[in-house]
Amino acid sequence: MSALDFIPGLGGADLITLMAGAAAGFAVYAVWSALLVRDPMARRIKGVGLHRDELRQAMLATQGNRARRRETTVDFMRRVAERLKLLKTRQADAITLRLAQAGYRSKDALIVYLFAKLALPFALGGIAVVLVYFSGLWAMTAMMKLFIAIAAVIAGAYAPEVFVANSRQKRQKAMQMGLPDALDLLVICTEAGLALDAALTRVARETGPACPELAEELGICSVELGFLPDRRQALDNLARRTDLPSIRGVVNTLQQTEKYGTPLSLSLRVLSTEFRNDRMMKAEEKAARLPATLTVPLIIFILPSLFVVLLGPAVLSAIDGLSGLK
Repeated sequence: MSALDFIPGLGGADLITLMAGAAAGFAVYAVWSALLVRDPMARRIKGVGLHRDELRQAMLATQGNRARRRETTVDFMRRVAERLKLLKTRQADAITLRLAQAGYRSKDALIVYLFAKLALPFALGGIAVVLVYFSGLWAMTAMMKLFIAIAAVIAGAYAPEVFVANSRQKRQKAMQMGLPDALDLLVICTEAGLALDAALTRVARETGPACPELAEELGICSVELGFLPDRRQALDNLARRTDLPSIRGVVNTLQQTEKYGTPLSLSLRVLSTEFRNDRMMKAEEKAARLPATLTVPLIIFILPSLFVVLLGPAVLSAIDGLSGLK
């Protein structure tokens, strides 16, 4: 039996045809994705608008009985979560905050996360059991089959946490990179005479194409400054949603300027200069680590080939000379 005939009912030619079709489909999708023009601010502007509507409804307190929504997948997830009382656990608030820090702040984000964390271990475990025990594609020992099934269950349990943590880290890194430029624009807006909420709105609109994540957070903060009775609460919400020390410093500066009446533009200019210097120092640190990082690839990949080129002819000549003495 050849290596291409390991799937029952499929020959080598059929498998090659399927692989060629999959490669062609992937190529078409890659070209289509490269030519597709996406607007990074469309979804985030919609999220800011939804947040504004929620705050308006909470302030007016005119919520009535809504019509029953039709059955959807999210409704099924919600019923399961409510029946198992997953939304009333102590970790629900902490999970909601982590989801907001990762950019998922809708009402259904917590329900989808909890349902995924509950269902994925059973789903991946069931798929692993079917593939390992009943498909007969691989010949493995009983201990190895049990290990693969347990590993699939553990992977399903931790997959939502890893996904959210990765999204949160990428989002924080993007906001950290775009913060100095946003502070420069905020300094210009405050020196022009704009109020804090109007300045944040203008900065969010201008920084949207470059850093949509930071623009979204600043837009939500400007909305909360206009709706919440306590402005300090709006700024504290910005620091909690981002969970960045640099933005916490900006929030503390804004709160102190409102409390003591110090010039806002001067404080923001000092912070902007400090953050820009920090970014430059991090870039210089990475450049300084580059020689030490390249040492290992140099030793492993370049020096052996260099020794072969330099010492190879001499070794071959020595072997020929020693063989001629016999």
